[in-house]
Amino acid sequence: MLKAKILETPRGRVVLMDSITKVTKEDEGAYVVAASHGGASSGEFALEVPLSAVIFNDAGVGKENAGIVALGMLEQRGVAAATVSHETARIGDAQDMWDNGVISHVNRPGQERGLAPGKRLQDVLTSLLS
Repeated sequence: MLKAKILETPRGRVVLMDSITKVTKEDEGAYVVAASHGGASSGEFALEVPLSAVIFNDAGVGKENAGIVALGMLEQRGVAAATVSHETARIGDAQDMWDNGVISHVNRPGQERGLAPGKRLQDVLTSLLS
């Protein structure tokens, strides 16, 4: 299961992980690209460590927005969060999200950081940290 720092600049770092369950204290302050769905359980894991932002897979959004509910949970705590479309990147594959993911949904703190639907995830994060 992948967990790797893929980008680091003086402005921050991006950590890829195939599952948000792999987030640890060492990831504090990182932009985490987690290939998990953006459901409630994923949101709970993301809240355990103070992150600059977390990006999930929207998993097709699902019934009652189950695949993106974490965005609202994180917004309530002021954490920037977004999802990439399941049509652009495989669920469970953080490298594919980094290589091919296009942002599909963003919470308010994420919008304030420059995350926006329709933009390629890698381009946005690279620009933010340049």
